[in-house]
Amino acid sequence: MVVAAPPGPRTEDDLDEQLSRPTPGVGEALAALGGDLVFLGAGGKIGPTMARMAARALAEVGSSSKVIAVSRYREEGVRERLESSGVATASVDLSEPQAYGDLPEAAGVFYLAAMKFGTTGAEHETWWSNAAIPALVASRYRGIPTLVYSTGNVYPLTPLHHGGSKENDPTGPVGEYAQSCLARERMFTYAAKTWGTPATIFRLNYACELRYGVLVDLAHTILAGNPVDITMPAANVVWQGDSSAWALRSIELASTDPTIVNATGPEIVSVRAAATELGRLLGREVTFTGAEASDALLSDSSVLHAAYGYPTVPVRTLMAWVAEWVGSGGRQLAKATKFQRRDGAY
Repeated sequence: MVVAAPPGPRTEDDLDEQLSRPTPGVGEALAALGGDLVFLGAGGKIGPTMARMAARALAEVGSSSKVIAVSRYREEGVRERLESSGVATASVDLSEPQAYGDLPEAAGVFYLAAMKFGTTGAEHETWWSNAAIPALVASRYRGIPTLVYSTGNVYPLTPLHHGGSKENDPTGPVGEYAQSCLARERMFTYAAKTWGTPATIFRLNYACELRYGVLVDLAHTILAGNPVDITMPAANVVWQGDSSAWALRSIELASTDPTIVNATGPEIVSVRAAATELGRLLGREVTFTGAEASDALLSDSSVLHAAYGYPTVPVRTLMAWVAEWVGSGGRQLAKATKFQRRDGAY
């Protein structure tokens, strides 16, 4: 029996509202910090709706704490939309060491700044963004509970039968992007152990909404009539609204022996199967290229699911929403995940 997916967002306003909708427990976790929250690198793919979710969650529990979103705000309209939703903003270029005196005080810090795309050929910028800036931030916010966004790319590829890397598995980053992300983790670990800064390291892969993500990449490949590369045979995906809610709650786990949590959906999603289903939903024939490898970049998020529950948007529902949005020409962020890369070159 095929059960129809619930209706998905129809407009960008609807999409952003759903992506920023708090789940139970978020407001209580944030209010417990006892003061204003600073989101660094809040102008990217995840930051705007995550900051908005934090503001909504605090309002729901009656907290007067502010949410302050810090970014360079290069994309038109992002700052204005944040401010209209009750989020305070500050324009600061974190790449400039002299700018750190302009950063606001905080009771909790959410660190989202990073560089991934364009790494190849600009490795020096990648290392400055992903290793040097974290050191500057960690020094500025000594002793302040910090949630650090990281990535499952710090793990090596694992055999499909392994079920995905667990938090206590050895790291093995492939390529300079992944290596620099591990450096970011090490900077905040230094701060935790040296300055007593409680930290949670949030290893995410791959967040997906309707304007970008693994499933969006597959849908565009299918609509373009191009073959789907299945050399990377599987991936993890999770609705971005769920990963944002988990990240906000996870600051309550922060410790001076940093807590590491993997964050993704419970399924190992076959690329072939996902493409086949998306092709059915889009009414397009799907062709494939490449030979499926026996390993992939996969994470086991069972620890996080035990603490905070499974995603509210199942992967099949997400596929249906993506197919409807992409198939109807919904706006895209034009930021491919490049999840197919096996050499770590982005």
